[in-house]
Amino acid sequence: MDRASWEHVIAAAAEVTGLDAFVVIGSQAILGPFPDAPEGLLRSQETDLYPRDDPERAIEVEGALGDGSPFAQTYGYYAHAVGPQTATPPKGWQQRLVEVPIPPRVGSPRRPVAYCMEPHDLILAKCAAGRQRDWDFAEQAIKAGLVDVGTLLGRVRDLPAAETQIKRIETWLKARG
Repeated sequence: MDRASWEHVIAAAAEVTGLDAFVVIGSQAILGPFPDAPEGLLRSQETDLYPRDDPERAIEVEGALGDGSPFAQTYGYYAHAVGPQTATPPKGWQQRLVEVPIPPRVGSPRRPVAYCMEPHDLILAKCAAGRQRDWDFAEQAIKAGLVDVGTLLGRVRDLPAAETQIKRIETWLKARG
């Protein structure tokens, strides 16, 4: 997914719900602070999001813009409705969200804004998820210089994870620092 497609999904979510503020988590949140993120970080065709002020309404987005919807079939990318509890980022992540105004669609009164997971929080949430694709994503973000290993190590103990998992993440990060 590229930045234009990502913006399209968020603008479409605003049209569907009549809401303007969306929290974006998951890998494509990287497009908020890094519109030209390396291609290796943009493999996903979904934008994980929920309405900031009414997370329960994410289901409306899923129905209209989700996988298999006419929107997804037409454009080849889609929205994936999630909630605040979907990811496991470090404590304080909601205060570090990166605000990204989305260009409004022609003729639309909506003025969408994406609140993207801050890149260090995103990478730590990926590490906590622990799937191979998440480790690969984290590795690429570190190699591209989008995140600082020292900052990641400074936040790793704020993850809501078991001590063994935190130690595994610390060991992995130290090997990259």
